[in-house]
Amino acid sequence: MFAGKILSGLTAFLVLALMHGAAFAASAGTVAHLSGTLSVQGTDGAVRILSQKSAVNAGDILTTQRDSYAQIDFTDGSSATMRPNTQLKIEAYAFDKDQPQQDNFVMGLLKGGLRTVTGLVGKRGNQDAYRINTSAATIGVRGSSGDTLECSQDCEGVTSTSHKVERGVYHTTYTGLYIMQNDAGSVLIGEGQYAYARDRKTPPVILPGDPGLSLHEMPFTLGIGGGPGSGGGGQECIVR
Repeated sequence: MFAGKILSGLTAFLVLALMHGAAFAASAGTVAHLSGTLSVQGTDGAVRILSQKSAVNAGDILTTQRDSYAQIDFTDGSSATMRPNTQLKIEAYAFDKDQPQQDNFVMGLLKGGLRTVTGLVGKRGNQDAYRINTSAATIGVRGSSGDTLECSQDCEGVTSTSHKVERGVYHTTYTGLYIMQNDAGSVLIGEGQYAYARDRKTPPVILPGDPGLSLHEMPFTLGIGGGPGSGGGGQECIVR
């Protein structure tokens, strides 16, 4: 009977360990660099303040405050930097290095600005596995780095000049090729080009040049160490 209790205890311990390992494996990425305040609303509805090295999971809604920047590094090797006054939802994330056919990475840019560098998802298997959803268009990856601004409602404080641009969604490609598409059409966005979509019912277009987005404003560069004011390690805080 004593041996049975030991066996039962070991079984319970193994189950808990496996559950903990599964939860850890489910993490989509981590906060690599942080300047200012980044909060997250998880799938349980709780809101927390994140720090550098905090985990980010599928279903999370991430929000940066005024004058705040946050770089998230994902497990497929991709990165995303959120600009100030930005809200981003990790709608779906699936990456297994041994199962490229299962790749799926969907981000919902609810407002604000996002600089992205793509990883393995969208490159090694289904090229449509990586997407950025906005209110006016979906941005698909055919390349490796670019900037997207969701200004359909308000872009105040995202950059120093973003409040001056016409409302809608903007994207520029730095390397490779992206596609912007909605219900009315699609355009390919090559290196150095800027695209714009007013809404879902208006075809996206290539702009003649930079509409004045001030996208150079960034305190650190993706994949490189943080600049002045980058956050350090620390514990997450619960917002009550």
